[in-house]
Amino acid sequence: MSKILQVTNIYKEYGTKENRTKAINDISFQVETGEFVGIMGPSGSGKSTLLNCISTIDTITAGQIKISNREITSLKSREVAAFRRENLGFIFQHFNLLDTLTAYENIALALSIMKRSTDEIKAKIHKVAKTLDIEEVLHKYPYQMSGGQQQRVSAARAIVSNPSLILADEPTGALDSRSAKMLLNNLETMNEQMKATILMVTHDSFTASYCKRILFIKDGRIYKELLRCNDNRKLFFDKIMDVVADLGGE
Repeated sequence: MSKILQVTNIYKEYGTKENRTKAINDISFQVETGEFVGIMGPSGSGKSTLLNCISTIDTITAGQIKISNREITSLKSREVAAFRRENLGFIFQHFNLLDTLTAYENIALALSIMKRSTDEIKAKIHKVAKTLDIEEVLHKYPYQMSGGQQQRVSAARAIVSNPSLILADEPTGALDSRSAKMLLNNLETMNEQMKATILMVTHDSFTASYCKRILFIKDGRIYKELLRCNDNRKLFFDKIMDVVADLGGE
């Protein structure tokens, strides 16, 4: 498999010269095409900072990040928006749907900006809507949908343009348990049937148990890597809980 993401010896520092804090302290890892990778760690461990740097929302102090063999750390400011639009999909904790647009229009927005034809947009939206079971809400506005429906629309928006990498930031954090499980089943479908490559930050062990591999972050470093291999989700969940306990129970 090809490498979608290559993170090499990256650092992220904050503060003044006299009082520097290393939010990321020499992290390296890779994500291959079709992987579903989770990032876990205690509050303040650096996991959200790491995702922000990979997503081009933040910049690193040193090191190298490549997505689809392109070094994003060298992108000029005017190139970042285009790269993000063409290569990355985002699923946020609080949905980030535009209130004045229907579900269909929210999903279509990125494709419209990419100047795809009306027929292509329609075909892509209905295909992903069928897969994620949101066909019935396509013409509804966000306020007319449940939280779970809004988050599945957000997931559809993230994958409809077939990005190289989908970045999910605590995607189940604002959902009840039923909606969270439905979304996680959808993410699993996106990964297994639609071949989406997903990198997800979560603090929740149940959510993480849907991943195929987990990187645990502590004090800005990779503390441990856990592979699911042939484990069922219950066994993998138990292994995740053991590591969480070692990290301090958060």
